[in-house]
Amino acid sequence: MGILTVNGGGAKPPRASWLDALRVYARPSVLSMLFLGFSAGLPFYLVFSTLSAWLRQAGVARSTIGMLSWVGILYSIKFLWAPVVDRVPPPFLQRLLGRRRGWMFLAQIGICVGLFKLSLSDPAGGVQDIALAALFVAFCAATQDIAMDAWRIESAELQLQGAMVATYQVGYRIALICGSAGALAVAARAGWHWSYLAMAMLGGVGILTTLLIPEPQPGAAKESAQRETRVIEWLERRAHWPRPLLHAGEWFLGAVVCPLLDFFGRYGVGVAIVLLMFIGSYRLTEFTMGSMINPFYIDQGYTLDQIATVVKIYGLSMAMVGVFIAGILIAKIGLLRSLVLGSVLVMLSNTGFAILAKAHTPTLLGLGFVNGLDNLALAVHGVALITFLSGLTSPKYTATQYALFSSLYALPGKIIEGMSGFVVDHIGYPAFFLYTASLSLPGLVLLFFVARRGMPGVATARGGPQAASREPTLEERDARRT
Repeated sequence: MGILTVNGGGAKPPRASWLDALRVYARPSVLSMLFLGFSAGLPFYLVFSTLSAWLRQAGVARSTIGMLSWVGILYSIKFLWAPVVDRVPPPFLQRLLGRRRGWMFLAQIGICVGLFKLSLSDPAGGVQDIALAALFVAFCAATQDIAMDAWRIESAELQLQGAMVATYQVGYRIALICGSAGALAVAARAGWHWSYLAMAMLGGVGILTTLLIPEPQPGAAKESAQRETRVIEWLERRAHWPRPLLHAGEWFLGAVVCPLLDFFGRYGVGVAIVLLMFIGSYRLTEFTMGSMINPFYIDQGYTLDQIATVVKIYGLSMAMVGVFIAGILIAKIGLLRSLVLGSVLVMLSNTGFAILAKAHTPTLLGLGFVNGLDNLALAVHGVALITFLSGLTSPKYTATQYALFSSLYALPGKIIEGMSGFVVDHIGYPAFFLYTASLSLPGLVLLFFVARRGMPGVATARGGPQAASREPTLEERDARRT
């Protein structure tokens, strides 16, 4: 899926115009991602920062609030139940909605039920019920992400994935505003119970969208089917095993082992390892500097009002503009150049933070410029990577493989992020931001090797509809190596 097309000396696909790149946003599958993105982003703040504000206002201890943030771990381990979403039909809904929409519908119903349960909760009576409801919402939201990513990848060709991701990101950020500023505004006027009830009702946006969109019809690569058949045949040779164990083993091989065998089988062990290293290193800068941004603003002397106005409102606006630009860029200049541009912009934005850290007198102009550049960079950076990951997945194991990839890209950065405070204490903010900028270099080096191998989508023709239509033959690969 999404492998470099070798022209074999033929004519190159026509270059897409800027108008053609803009037209992709009018496609129904792309427009639907705006509302699906809203559905995905709505619960995020409601079980984290917004919930923390409610609990703190009710007098709950900060230590308890901090421990409640562990519900977010479910987002990071969603790959554990992704094989179930990928392979098991949704209960009672397979015939009515299909596998992808069925799981999305169940998850969205669960989110609404969980938010409604939170609206009935009272922190004064203890946080156990609130914690369980928040955990349930986070589980349903992570499950929705699994099914939604699979629906997106299977519903459009690789050339549309940049626009679909960009539209999804806009909807997601609109939902973040509703789940944070919107929920706080309702709570200030009508109370927290009405606030969470209103958020539960907004969950109907995702439910309605899921009912209206079509179920994708993914194809399965012949190589993947043959690979799974060989594994199942191996299992059938152990027919003397107890039937429950045999069925469990067959499901585990098909849902867990086969996606891994498929990935390593399609690219080879060496190339697959390079791909995984690239995925894990591409966003090191973003994650490593993330936890130090707000402390940096405070230490530089910016007030909370200034941070809220410039960083949260202006910065979020730039991020929304950035995701649209990213989608257009991917359609116009291709995924490879967009990946490179994203890394370069992130390095420039971190260098800008280093210059801002050197300033003796904080200025709103400097804060606004650097923050705007950073949000623009992160938008291009993130949309390009998600599009790249979409091209890596096999149609046969979309949900499982994408869940693994999307979990992997955050893991190394999260590990390094935990040491960021110690680094700042030892070298200061200016050197720290130069250090975080340098963390993008390994990803660029690995991207060079990835591009030379003709990896999914990175070398596709700009806007050509057939640029990622087939996998090169063995003869073509050998010719390319020589």
